[in-house]
Amino acid sequence: MQPILYLLKPGFYDGPGDPYYCPYCMIFEGVLKTYPQLKDSLKVCYVSFEKPRKEIIELIGEENQSCPVIIFDHPLDSSIPFKAKKYGEKFFLNEPEEIGLYLSKEFKIPRPHF
Repeated sequence: MQPILYLLKPGFYDGPGDPYYCPYCMIFEGVLKTYPQLKDSLKVCYVSFEKPRKEIIELIGEENQSCPVIIFDHPLDSSIPFKAKKYGEKFFLNEPEEIGLYLSKEFKIPRPHF
């Protein structure tokens, strides 16, 4: 399975007022735009803000449906300085800094500077 990056669809509502976008998801919109070759090696899926987010829940459980999240089938190699979380047979990262480092190491793009 290709890694799957889940991002929130922009323009969602959370109560009254103007629509929102997720600033953490927008980081990866910029990364995908700057490094379009990532889309050849990575599946990108957009989900609604409203919960439950069934697509994510089916892979990594209800407690892990936050976005952004990247899901993959194998443990991380030892050069990545943190451990992926595991749910069943799937591994995932749900912190923007970790996702950015994973994309850098796995797909040979520059690393993020947080």
